[in-house]
Amino acid sequence: MRVEDLAHNELLELDPAGGVIRFAGQRALVVDAVAMGLLRKYLVENFGLTAARAVLTQFGFAHGFRLAAALREEFAWAGDDEWRMAGAHIFALEGLFRTQPGGDDLLAPAGGMLLASYEAEQHLLHFGRADSFVCWTICGLMSGYLSHTEGKEIYVLEDRCLGSGHAACHLIGRTREQWGDKREAELALFDRRRLVESLEVSLSRVMTTLQAAEQKLLAHRQALVRVADTIDDTHGIVAKSTTMQRVVDLARRVANVDATVLITGESGVGKERIARFVHDESPRSVGPFIAVNCGAITETLLESELFGHARGAFTGATADRPGLFEAANFGTILLDEIGEVSTGMQVKLLRVLQEREVRRVGENKSRPVDVRVLAATNRDLSAAVADETFRQDLYYRLNVVELRVPPLRERREDILPLGRLLLEDAATRMARDVSGLTPGAADQLLRYRWPGNVRELENAMERAVALARGNRIERDDLPEEVREALATPVVSGADVRSLSDVEKEYILAVLKLNGGNQTRTAKQLGIGSATLYRKLKSYGLIAGRSGAAPT
Repeated sequence: MRVEDLAHNELLELDPAGGVIRFAGQRALVVDAVAMGLLRKYLVENFGLTAARAVLTQFGFAHGFRLAAALREEFAWAGDDEWRMAGAHIFALEGLFRTQPGGDDLLAPAGGMLLASYEAEQHLLHFGRADSFVCWTICGLMSGYLSHTEGKEIYVLEDRCLGSGHAACHLIGRTREQWGDKREAELALFDRRRLVESLEVSLSRVMTTLQAAEQKLLAHRQALVRVADTIDDTHGIVAKSTTMQRVVDLARRVANVDATVLITGESGVGKERIARFVHDESPRSVGPFIAVNCGAITETLLESELFGHARGAFTGATADRPGLFEAANFGTILLDEIGEVSTGMQVKLLRVLQEREVRRVGENKSRPVDVRVLAATNRDLSAAVADETFRQDLYYRLNVVELRVPPLRERREDILPLGRLLLEDAATRMARDVSGLTPGAADQLLRYRWPGNVRELENAMERAVALARGNRIERDDLPEEVREALATPVVSGADVRSLSDVEKEYILAVLKLNGGNQTRTAKQLGIGSATLYRKLKSYGLIAGRSGAAPT
């Protein structure tokens, strides 16, 4: 048997009835390359780069060593050289990479060139361009295979890699003595003792992180207890008001279907929180959630960010780079401030939504993506469609289901529980013993209209916690505009009052707010001092403590 005689149709055996696949005489599994990429991502994120590399390298070594033994038994080779070079050819037939003609012998002085490495592509997809070489599993595979065929330990390492910006991956196989000390850190990854030590260090780090996270979660739960009856017990969304309860209910129902959702509402109402709620409640919750602010990125850069770019597509594009749509594969992407996107970019987004594929800047081929799209805006897109500043077809494609998040002034029942929750979060973050609101402070929160919505309330609570003298927030700890807010009149059917009575009550409330200062009160009411004096006189009142009454 010679290397060139190996072919897929002879190596691959399918047994549909038994559910068994054999490749080169050994039982094999069909594993998705993206799944292997996700495994790499989880290993790196949970155990660190060194431990992840050691695990994948030693996994590859064991796989390669076993395959070499199996091929020795399965085929009668024309010579040991054919058996040795068959490894790279077999792995190429498995789809791990593509070899350059004449590049199968990694023990040759020039080594071997690999093209289209799946491992480099997956690393680029999840982490972007690397500072070091990333074909860890492939190096392990070839090391294990050659170690068995040569009867001594052979270590295959890269000196060029697609994942670090080179045009292809270049591998060289050498003994430890031949490598010397210059690659000692990489050779140590093949040592099982180093693997155990690395995993122990990583596990220790993970335990420390988990303990810190548990303490933070415990503090957060203690904060939630104070407003537990007003908080969604799964995602911490305040929904005591009927209007917000309807939004949460609709969001939970639409999360179960893979429909595109348009989330609307004023700036600061919590549109991204609702988007994350939809993602967390959906079947895609195990996948990534990526939010991008389309209004904060220029059109040229936005296209590259969303769709990725090919090497050389523009100045500074030194390597292929996947976009956010590819990074969100099998998950959810939130296109925030979608109303700010230019007309040209709207056309490209429409194509992605229709075709479910993206095309990187500078490439001619399209790449399929499996992504749920959520969009958010504080603009009236229907009016923008009428003004022809937003495409009608894109609007209807996005607006399969609309979730309108009401402003805080329309959900006044949520103000106090939400304020208390934000207060607890700020106190925990600042390590301050502040646990509540005085009645006066609570009353002012309800009086204010909150034009900046939840974001403004969060800033107000953070400021109050920072300035609080005691363990409760006083009225004076609140921002000036909140302190000076007057009560919003509430009208019920049988309690309609005359305009003069309402005017009197309002004038006296402003006068009291200003400590009896008539000059300041008249200025705030937009009337002259003489007019104010006449009104106060008609009420049978004496002039205020400060500010002389006109004669």
